[in-house]
Amino acid sequence: MTPLDDLFPGYDSVVVPTSAGAISARVGGSGSPVLLIHGHPQTGVMYHRLAPRLAVSHTVVVPDLPGYGESEAREPDAAHGPYDKRSMGNALVEVMHSLGHDRFAVIGHDRGGRVAYRLTLDHPENVTKLSVLDIVPTLEVWDSWDRERGMQLYHWTMLAQQSPIPETLLKDSSVDWLNLILSWGTTGTFGDYSVFDERALDHYRAFIRQPDRIRAICEDYRAGATTDTEHDEADRAAGKMIQAPVLVLWGVRGVPANHDVTPVDIWRRWAVDVRGEALRCGHFLPEEAPEATAEPLLRFLSD
Repeated sequence: MTPLDDLFPGYDSVVVPTSAGAISARVGGSGSPVLLIHGHPQTGVMYHRLAPRLAVSHTVVVPDLPGYGESEAREPDAAHGPYDKRSMGNALVEVMHSLGHDRFAVIGHDRGGRVAYRLTLDHPENVTKLSVLDIVPTLEVWDSWDRERGMQLYHWTMLAQQSPIPETLLKDSSVDWLNLILSWGTTGTFGDYSVFDERALDHYRAFIRQPDRIRAICEDYRAGATTDTEHDEADRAAGKMIQAPVLVLWGVRGVPANHDVTPVDIWRRWAVDVRGEALRCGHFLPEEAPEATAEPLLRFLSD
């Protein structure tokens, strides 16, 4: 296979053993620490345009989630661990501790946003601030599920089907699946990937061709339909709220924009201090609109 281009020149590459397997991460910049968590169907590479803007004033840590990118893809257990968001969040806290960061800000996009808010609920002593990019809480999505939501988020139920149904469907078409999801989430026309760097696309395609990574993706979504939702339900029943300040950013053509109320209104059911704004882009904020995404993030982090 042709070697993949390094999209984080000057960053350190680390591999940290964790309870969810070995986690690969890139570390750069200087200042107060910020953890950047990617989503599906990508890897930490998705932050290659945003991270340098944040690294001017912050130490940025960009991991690949368990089963994604260059991180270890362990056999799942009966509860879909380590691909449930609690297990992923615990592993990333271990990564940050290994790098000497006991208190840090967290930014998460897509599935990484779900890891980010679960981590913040489970480890409030470690998180100074939280920003979620183009998501609302998992339980809120399921609670709003209807015909329109099902058509929009069909992959939530397709990938969550019992093994090996989705693995079999993706086995010989995983790159087509990746292309479909990336094209679906942007403001361009269908089949237009021009907002993405070709070198980044090479990373995503190399990752998603591997059977153990396909399995990890499916386990991520199976957890989202079961274990993750149970954790959300338990916190909501207990009245547990995110205490750290929260910044919500979403694309005007992103997923949360289609709810009946604003994402800020939804997040105020889960956190005590929430602010947010819409950006003129689709779902993939860090790659479609890195400058517009960095500006409110930097204000928020320095506030």
